[in-house]
This record gives sequence, structure tokens and C-alpha cells, in this order.
Amino acid sequence: MSHRAFPSHGAEIAPFLAGVVLGAALQLQQPRLWDWELYAAGVGVALLAFVVVSRWSGGATRLLAIALAAALLSASVTGWRAASFSKGGLDPALEGRDIVATGFIASLPQRDETGVRFRFQLESATLAGTEVLLPRNWILGWYGGPEVGADGRAELQRAPAELKPGDRWRLTARLKAPHGHVNPRGFDYELWLWEQGVQATGYVRAGPRDAPPQRLASTWRKPVEQARWRVRDAIFRQVEDARLAGVLAALVVGDQSAIERADWEVFRATGVAHLMSISGLHVTMFAWAAAALVGASWRRSGRLCLLWPAQHAGLAGGVMLAASYALFSGWGVPAQRTVCMLTVVALLRLGARDWPWTWVWLLACAAVVAVDPWALTQPGFWLSFVAVGVLFATGRRSQARGEAGAARRLWHAFVSMLREQSVVTVALTPLSLLLFGQVSVVGLLANLVAIPWVTLVVTPIGLAGVLVPALWGVAALALEGLAMVLDLLAAVPFATWSAPAPPPWAGAAGVAGGVLLAARLPWPVRALGLPLLLPVLLWQAPRPAPGTFEVLAADVGQGNAVLVRTATHTLVYDAGPAYGRDTDAGQRVLVPLLRAGGERVDTLVLSHRDADHTGGAVAVLRMQADARLLSSLEEAHPLQGVRRSQRCQAGQQWTWDGVEFAILHPAAGDYAGAAKPNTLSCVLRVGNGQGRVLLAGDVEKAQEALLALDPEAVRADLLLVPHHGSKTSSSDAFLDAVRPALALVQAGYRNRFGHPAAEVVERYRVRDIAVEGSPHCGAAAWHSGRPGQLRCERAAAPRYWHHRVAPLLARTN
Repeated sequence: MSHRAFPSHGAEIAPFLAGVVLGAALQLQQPRLWDWELYAAGVGVALLAFVVVSRWSGGATRLLAIALAAALLSASVTGWRAASFSKGGLDPALEGRDIVATGFIASLPQRDETGVRFRFQLESATLAGTEVLLPRNWILGWYGGPEVGADGRAELQRAPAELKPGDRWRLTARLKAPHGHVNPRGFDYELWLWEQGVQATGYVRAGPRDAPPQRLASTWRKPVEQARWRVRDAIFRQVEDARLAGVLAALVVGDQSAIERADWEVFRATGVAHLMSISGLHVTMFAWAAAALVGASWRRSGRLCLLWPAQHAGLAGGVMLAASYALFSGWGVPAQRTVCMLTVVALLRLGARDWPWTWVWLLACAAVVAVDPWALTQPGFWLSFVAVGVLFATGRRSQARGEAGAARRLWHAFVSMLREQSVVTVALTPLSLLLFGQVSVVGLLANLVAIPWVTLVVTPIGLAGVLVPALWGVAALALEGLAMVLDLLAAVPFATWSAPAPPPWAGAAGVAGGVLLAARLPWPVRALGLPLLLPVLLWQAPRPAPGTFEVLAADVGQGNAVLVRTATHTLVYDAGPAYGRDTDAGQRVLVPLLRAGGERVDTLVLSHRDADHTGGAVAVLRMQADARLLSSLEEAHPLQGVRRSQRCQAGQQWTWDGVEFAILHPAAGDYAGAAKPNTLSCVLRVGNGQGRVLLAGDVEKAQEALLALDPEAVRADLLLVPHHGSKTSSSDAFLDAVRPALALVQAGYRNRFGHPAAEVVERYRVRDIAVEGSPHCGAAAWHSGRPGQLRCERAAAPRYWHHRVAPLLARTN
């Protein structure tokens, strides 16, 4: 079969594909969605434009018109899809209500020490006996232990039952709209839920006064998820070491939650985290192996070869089996992208299309974007396609095929793999710094070992274990050997290199520089890549001018976490809550935030022992080895074993870069016989003569009364509302003494404590104090040079998939 190098209108393909990607990217920048009719009109205009352009003669103007029409079509279709999806959102009037729902378990349940989380697909729902219309896809948690009821009393919840995909249940749930934390350069949980098609989250009500959740039947639904559930369960029964079983479950069935947090830290430090889930590399390698097997089997039948060439059968079979593998492994977004890309490349080869690599690359990219436009917001998308593009641009066909000798071919394969890994490492380092603020120095060596070992040994044996379970023990032994190597590499000093996240223009320049350095060009040309790398390597995040300071209240949910930055120093006040055994605000929010800003923390202040203030402390202290710990923690507290703390005490003062810091509470005598941790909250005042901030922890009315005795000491422009707006704090006397212009409540959306209390918000309102809350604001930034202004991350970078919450209080003047 002859290869057709170009289609009849070949020059028009590239601008059309580029327009598809550009249009989707532009639509994703919309802060709010339009009505669907406007997007439908955009589709019509784009189609009309194509008809008009088809009558033009060739030229640059025609190609530009094609690109613009494709961009309009792509943007309009993406917006239309988004507008249609958003119409099915949760009615705010139904949030927090007891909904009796019937449906089935639609995913692999994720169990930890607090309970179990699962995806629930709704069939019907009622509220107080009346049928209500709700989104179809939910994510629910079923937790044991105490739960605060509507009357404020704690009720012991029934322990979660054994949940199996496909089982039909009737249960009572309380729902809320998808709401996550919004921080600078932080993970966008609401976007992730949007991509997954989830429009409600919540938890199962299983208290003594609630109707018991009832399993109605086991159904045939979700057969793939049922198979994954059985395989995961069998792996944990077969492999005694839970740590190795968790990694093996991630590789075989895509259950990344089974990997322990300590292992994730090692994988990230060594740059192999992409291997420990069902990544594009796994799917691609599986497709290659499956294609070779199908092709070899096909050649054994002359009749089959006459019907269809063996190489075509192998190609089609490889893609189909890879899609089946991706489906069995959970059909994650990276796997979906890879299957889409493999399908495009296979179709081109089956159609005898020998296109330039740039066209193939653009077509695969445009196909993925057409299926999932929101993939453009994911780091994995850019890492995958940039890596593939770099390999296309810098690769050449191997010259070892015709050479005799297996050893010679093996040597050339090793050299080729080493070169490809080096090229990708050089090119992706600037992009990794832009996306994550960190790169693994030992990543090249670790990947040279891990990539062939995981993809050619561990994963195939693990998959074979589905048929022969005893092989899972062999796969676990292979993983154990790899784990020893990775642990050694992760323990190397400076195994990772962190740098402030550069702006997008610097990241783009750095990627271009890396491609130039890796390209097969004359060295004088390749050397031009070095200056392009400098903006990434030398970038420093801007800091406040001497004598000024800035405050960033991170969005961590129900808890406190505040960064205070001067010209050369950084202080962290509280470290947010723990979200579970393996995740907390330190790991999920603070460490990425500190890394992106290139921060070196001088002091970590933990106001008191409560978990919503200390949950992320271990992660911060491990990252910041030289940080001083200042707290009111008792001597026996576990954190004292991580880093010995200095007791905070009224009267402590210090100055950084012309900015004064002072501890106002507790007094030395307060430590004797304190009944509640809240009463020992470290109260910190920061000021420079132009602006003041008061960080009050969880002090209550008795402590506020003592602080109010010295109004000049507590006077502030910005107040971190004590105890998240609890009824036990924000007394009249205290507010009259502080007299803030702005007040910030760090609390979770629809938190179970009802923070901030309505009567507390009223006290601020009558004093004309603007009150902002984390659910509406996201991360809040304040600068001493602009003491009357608060910058909200949700308002500064709005996106249409972000959940919108009404503000608490705005100033009336």
C-alpha cells in the first residue's frame, strides 16, 4: 500500500488543528459562562465562516481565517458543553438537608481510618417524603465516630459498612455544592470534580436518629468496577506487606489512594511518581506489547493475513487492548488522553498517512482537547505532550536494526533510552519548575532504573497475577528491590531542587531553551538555549520592600494558616487542619505555596494544640529544616519530638526588616492549670507604623477581655477573627478595642460547627467592619501599604467552574 504524504488540502490542516486547541484554551479563561444560545450562535457563525473560506484562493489570509474559524468553533462547542453541564448543578436550597436517596455505588470505594469515600450514582431522591431533582453523580463520605447534629449535640455514627461497586443502596445524605480550596498555584479541586462530572459532594447520615443505610441488592451495574474491587481485595490478601500491596494495587487497578504518604514522598523526590499510577507510559507500553503479540498470532494464519495485513491487525488490536487496560485501571484522565492519542496515530497509519511529525502531534493534541477541553488546565497534559513533542523533534531512527548480534542491539537500545530520557529531562525541567516549583536532581538516574523495571517487569507480572494470583508475590518482591534503590536515592542530600515558580513567559522560554539544547543541531545553535534557561533558573519571587510586610491567609478549609512576609523573612502562623491520615493542609496547601514562592520560613507559630491549627505542621517542619517553632504546646505533645518548641509568652518581641512582631498572649502564669487549649492561644501582632494585623488564634471571651484592657496594644487594621467566628469569641469589648477595618474568617464551607455564627457576624456589621470568609474569598492577601484592601484569590482569578458563595459582610461606606 502506497503512503499518501499529504491530503489534498494539507496546508490547511495545521492551522485548523491549532485553532481547535487555541479556541478551547481561550474559552477556559472565561470567568462566567454565557447563555447556551450565544454558544450555539458561535457554532453557527464558525460553520458559516468555513463555507465562506472554502471559496477563497490560497494564501496566508486564508490560513489565518481557517485558524480563527476553528478557534471560534472549538470555543463555542466547549462553552456549550459547559453551559449544559452547569444547568444540572445542585439547588442551593437543598444543601445541608437530609436527603433520602436510592442509587448504587459507582466506583472503587476508598477506605481509610476515618471511614470510606465513594462515588454514588443517583436513581431517585426525596426530601421529607417529596421527590426532588438532584444531580446524578455524587461523591459521598461515610464516617464513623461522633458527628455534630443540627441541635449542636454530638452523635455517634454507625460504622461504615462494606461497600461494593454495583450494590444498590438507600441512604440518608447531606449534600453541598462542589467546593474546594483556591490558593495561588494550588490544586483546583473544583475543576477536578468538574472534569469527573461530579456536581454534589456530601456525607452519609448514620446516627442513632437517622434511618439506617440499607443495602437493597447487588446488581450487574459497573461490572468493570466490580472486577477492579475483587482484584484489589485479592492483592491485599495475597501480599502481606500492605505498603507493597498498595503500590501493586495502584499499578494493576489504578487505585492510587492505596499508596501510603511516605511512599509518595519518595516517589516525588526521585521523580518517578508518574510511574506509580496508570500513566500514559504504562498504557503506551501495554499497547506496544499487545500489538506485537496480536501481530505475531495473526501471522500464524495465512487466511487471516489474506483478509488483513498482520501489521494492521496488530496495530488495531494493540490499541483496543490498551483501551481495555485503561478502562480496567479506572479510566483516569491521563489514560484517556493516551488512548485518544494512540487511536489517532493508529488511524493515520492504517490510512497510510505519512504526515510530518508536527501534524501528527497537533492532531493528537487537538483530538484530546476536543474530547476533554479541560485537560488543558492539567499539568499532566502539558508534561505528556511536551515530552512527546520533544522526542519527535529531537529523535532519529535507530541505526542498529540491521546490525548483527543481540548484544549490539541491546547496547544501542540502552543508549537510545539514555539519550531520550536525558532529552526529556533537560526539556521538561523548566516546565516542572513552572508547574511544581521542584525538580528531582536524581530523577534521571531513578527513571533509568524504574521505567524499564516497572513497565517491563513489575506491571506485566502484576497484570498476570489477575490470572495466577501467586505471581503477585513475585511482583511484590520486584517492587521491594526497586523500593530499596529509590529509598537510597531519595536519601541523597539535595535529591530535589526547589526554586520559585517562574511566570509563564519564563517557563515557555525555558522549555524552548531545553528543546534547543537537546535538538540535533550544530552546537553554536544549541548554545542559544542557555540564555533562554536563565529566567527560569535565576527567577526570584518579588518580596515586600524594606519596612513593609504582606499577609496571605491560605484557603485551608476549617482551620488557620497565615503567611507573613517581610523583605527578607517569612513567618507562618498555624499550619491548618489534618484532612485524614495521609493528607493535611501542610502537604496539600502550605508546602506547595511555600515552594512556589521560594520561601525560607524563619518561624512557625502554632497558636495552640487543636488539630485544625497543627494538622499540617509536620509537613512544614520537614520542608523547613531551620524554622524555629514557637507555640503553646505542652511538653508531651508529639510535635515536640519533631522539633522542640519555644513557649510563646506575652512580652516577646522582635523586629524584621523594620516590621515589629509582638506576642500579646498568653502570659507566663496562664500555663499553670489552663483548662482548655483555646485559652493558651498565642496572639500575634504585626505592624510597621502604617498598618497592623492581629492574629488571635482561638482565644475566647475571657482572654479577649484581658486583651481589651490595652486598646493601643491590640489596635489593628486587619483582624483574623478569633476561633473562626465561634459564639465564644469576638466579644463587644474586644471588637471595640481592636477597631479593625477588615476582618477575615478562616472556616470551611458549610462546616459542621456553623462558623461564623450569625450573632458574631452581626457584631461586626453594627461596627461597619468588612468581614470576608474563606469560602467566598479563597486565599486572602493583604499589604501594609494598602491597609484598607483585601485581595481575594477567587475574585482575582475567577473561573466559571468555581463555586460562588455570597460574601459575609461588605463595608457600607
